[in-house]
Amino acid sequence: MALPVILTPHPHVRVDKNVLGGSPYVVGSRVPVRRLWAFYRNGTSVERILKRYPQLGPAKVFDALAFALDNQEVVDADLAREDALLATREAPERRGQSAQIELPFAASAPRPDAPPARRR
Repeated sequence: MALPVILTPHPHVRVDKNVLGGSPYVVGSRVPVRRLWAFYRNGTSVERILKRYPQLGPAKVFDALAFALDNQEVVDADLAREDALLATREAPERRGQSAQIELPFAASAPRPDAPPARRR
């Protein structure tokens, strides 16, 4: 599902179909704007967001939030796409299994019973 057209570009936010599936993200990181917006919308202060993501700095956090306000339709569609993706995943059984999502490249990972590869 493609996201709506970005109405107002921002200097610290990029959209690349090869990064985070085309979700808007903060330049120089892989932090999606939807995550920062979700924290802020749910009452998290900017100071707390900066403590969580100190590598971003105030300018990038404020610009990402401004992007979310200027492009509300894009961010809402991105959040809906994330919710739909998470809803399609099966819940793990309650017997101590992890709630991690299986990644598409996990099939090429070494088997758990295989001996570890030696580093050279």
